[in-house]
Amino acid sequence: MKQIQAIFLAISISLVLVLFSSCSVTKKVAENNSAYLFVYFTGNAKTDEAIRFAISKDGYNYYALNDNKPVIASETISTTGGVRDPHILRGTDGTFYMTVTDLQTANGWDNQAMILLKSTDLVNWTSSKVDISKVFSGFKDVTRVWAPQTIYDAKAKKYMLYFSMLQPGGKDIVYYSYANKDFTALETVPKQLFFSPTKGSCIDADIIEKDGKFHLFLKTEDTADKGIKVAISDKLTSGYVLKDEYVDQTNESVEGSGVFKLNNSDTYILMYDMYRKGKYQFTSSTDLKNFKVIDENISMNFHPRHGTVLPITKTEAQRLIDKFGWFSNGAVATQSAAIKQNNIVVDVENKKMLLPVKSGTDLKHFDPEFKTNQGVSVSPSAAQDFSQKAVKYDFELGDLGKMTVDVEALVRNNPSLTGYYADPEILYSNKDNRFHLYPTSDGFFEWSGDSFKSFSSTNLVDWTDDGILLDLKKDVVWTDVKAWAPAAAEKKINGQYKYFFYYTGEGKIGVAVSDNPQGPFTDIGKPLVATKPNGITRGQIIDPDVFTDPVSGKSYLYYGNGFMVGVELNDDMISVKENTLTVLKPDRTFREGTEVFYRKGKYYFLWSEDDTRSENYRVRYATSDSPLGNFNIPTDNLILAKDPSQGIYGTGHNSVIQIPGTDEWYMVYHRFTIPKGITMGRSAGYNREVCIDRLYFDEEGNIIAAKPTLEGIQPLKK
Repeated sequence: MKQIQAIFLAISISLVLVLFSSCSVTKKVAENNSAYLFVYFTGNAKTDEAIRFAISKDGYNYYALNDNKPVIASETISTTGGVRDPHILRGTDGTFYMTVTDLQTANGWDNQAMILLKSTDLVNWTSSKVDISKVFSGFKDVTRVWAPQTIYDAKAKKYMLYFSMLQPGGKDIVYYSYANKDFTALETVPKQLFFSPTKGSCIDADIIEKDGKFHLFLKTEDTADKGIKVAISDKLTSGYVLKDEYVDQTNESVEGSGVFKLNNSDTYILMYDMYRKGKYQFTSSTDLKNFKVIDENISMNFHPRHGTVLPITKTEAQRLIDKFGWFSNGAVATQSAAIKQNNIVVDVENKKMLLPVKSGTDLKHFDPEFKTNQGVSVSPSAAQDFSQKAVKYDFELGDLGKMTVDVEALVRNNPSLTGYYADPEILYSNKDNRFHLYPTSDGFFEWSGDSFKSFSSTNLVDWTDDGILLDLKKDVVWTDVKAWAPAAAEKKINGQYKYFFYYTGEGKIGVAVSDNPQGPFTDIGKPLVATKPNGITRGQIIDPDVFTDPVSGKSYLYYGNGFMVGVELNDDMISVKENTLTVLKPDRTFREGTEVFYRKGKYYFLWSEDDTRSENYRVRYATSDSPLGNFNIPTDNLILAKDPSQGIYGTGHNSVIQIPGTDEWYMVYHRFTIPKGITMGRSAGYNREVCIDRLYFDEEGNIIAAKPTLEGIQPLKK
């Protein structure tokens, strides 16, 4: 009897253990993927070559995490200080594996290392550096190790890495090697994975398995055969046969293809980097043979370079959102015409948003008019009272997460103009009693603008766009490029007001004439200044400034980058008195952007120091007792500089205006665009904004350093 009881007890215990085990298994059933993680970098600048994350609910609409800032600091994981081409994989054991190219292109395009990363939660990562040239003697002279990716080899039960390498005198070849168990190193000598039938270079390989076949997407680099093709094999490590057709759907240069399958769908997405155009293209396919462009369905609030997309679960997406936040400038748009769109500031960490609005905006009844992309909702949706405090808005990314953001609206009169402009010249017209602004049209790569606009105002705050006053391509016969840094003068000739517009065109100084301050202007048909003074071999003939001496009534032209020249203008204002040409001698801080004005017996000469692409671009000054005389340079002559506490950088190339009949003076200058300028590297130097702040003098006539502000000035009283 006791034996029977013991048997029943054992059976009962076994059943309980089985049931318990079954419950445990049930709890461990994998959560279905319902979102996507995009892993990418953003460009060739040092700050761009880093791992960034974005998230999507549907695989079409992506939102940058962490305000599009790196989620892993490149300098902590790399040998070069930069990383590119991130690839991410979900392992069979639930671990996430990521590989990146160890390369900072500021130092050139050669490299020898890759980085292996590992995580269990997508948030916390460990990393290892693998220097191919040091690990494998047969590759000690390798000059390029690019775009590593990982795939699980079910047959070998190991993680296989594949990447392109370049040996001296050879071509870029796609190799493969196996990672060790800890994913910290490569344990097998790299072998060639793909054999090009043309023996040409191949890079940026990406493998996906479909219907038991391995599809290897790669970029072919033959001189007459560049684009993305696919090679197919029954085996992971050999036998790839290249198909003839290109799968990219563009004639533009492409690289960095990535393929992923949409959740709960038979559709595959092939995306690639159109790197010369600065954009990504998405295509779709159900057979990995025929692809259709679907760019009209895609949205991103960032500009990615070569990356990959990984399907993830709602829990994983929420973890990423909790850590990094998905809401950033560009995740939602504001449509109110009162908002200065380029200057919206989003503080993701503190969940705050600042909307700079134009003068005269009714903050007590203000609606930002938020517009959201697909999958995002926002509330409230009507006008709110912003006059006393921030207003709380709820932004929801479907069921992936809600963020409550404190939205503040403040009147900010800097920048003065809407859009990107630089090198501002200001003039007061006695003909129409208005102030006129003439800036360089900015926002063009490497300062490639070819026209000038004018703006006018009665109060220095509310500016009217008066349109194009001079178009080099239409109005000038001697140049049609590099329209830079204008100056302007009003002169009464034969009892009539005439206006003279001096400008830079392709490294020469031109002049155009009009009867009205806003134009249109007629060019004189040839450069006013086309050669450097004798003895000057460096610098450029740019940045004209015109000054009429109130003492003598004579007008002078100043110009130069790397040197400063002053010369008297003839009475016609369109020719110079050659015998008056003087090479002026400021101190060694002079770079460009001369500005001259007169006040209480002193001639003031202002100039810009450093490079307009530098955050330290700034303004210094000297005084003189004549328009072409020797300089008295104060010991402390720095009068305009950056203010990091306000996020203001690159302050320079100014003009100065006196309010008629008063001793009230203002400085008009440009700065990097706020808030993103300081993150743009050298590109900040052609994404600049015009600002106006007050200029003061002490009792001895010294200029008191101007304080650059975000708020700007108040409108002049009529």
